[in-house]
Amino acid sequence: MEEKEKHKHSVILKEYGKNIQKLVDYIITVPDRAKRTEQAYTLVELMKQLNPQLKIENDQKLWDDLFIMSGFELDVDSPFPMPEKELLGKKPQVVGYPEGEVKFKHYGRNIEKLIERAVEIENDEEQEAAIIYIGQLMRSFHSTWNRENFDDGIIIDDIKTLSKGKLHIDLEKVRENSLFESSTRRDFKPSSQEQSSNNNNGGARRGGKRRNNGGNYKKRRN
Repeated sequence: MEEKEKHKHSVILKEYGKNIQKLVDYIITVPDRAKRTEQAYTLVELMKQLNPQLKIENDQKLWDDLFIMSGFELDVDSPFPMPEKELLGKKPQVVGYPEGEVKFKHYGRNIEKLIERAVEIENDEEQEAAIIYIGQLMRSFHSTWNRENFDDGIIIDDIKTLSKGKLHIDLEKVRENSLFESSTRRDFKPSSQEQSSNNNNGGARRGGKRRNNGGNYKKRRN
């Protein structure tokens, strides 16, 4: 009896205030179930209006709060079941942390997981593309941690260490094509035939430019 009297004069959820608590206490005492239900619906809408920030909450949260403020004594036809009283104040479960140490803390565990996935790739081209992507991430993490004495060889060595020697990529290829640069497109060095074609075109353009300059020079003299 003393607990009920104490409950009537206490504010269970302070974010709603004393007046809402008094209305909840009153609705509990309404003898007619249909009328009690109607007033409970009206009170939920009132809770939304008096607390604009609660509009982003779903209705189930508001009904749960209503039941909590009633001390789980409100008997109405609600759209949601009454929450379990035992769950109130129950400590959350402890979040488990990954076991094992991270070998290179400046890269983080996600890099290790990406390398594990890359090892499983059977297609050589796809695996190389994965190595390049991982190398770009590792380069950005490494440069944040240590901007001095940086070299792509360090990244390749770290990839070999983390993959236990299962992932390989040519260091010279990485350097020549800047494959670990985050802004670099993932296309590789053009073939020697394409390079030769580009060089010839460049020579023709350069030759044409000299002739034009020469023509302009003669025109100026005249």
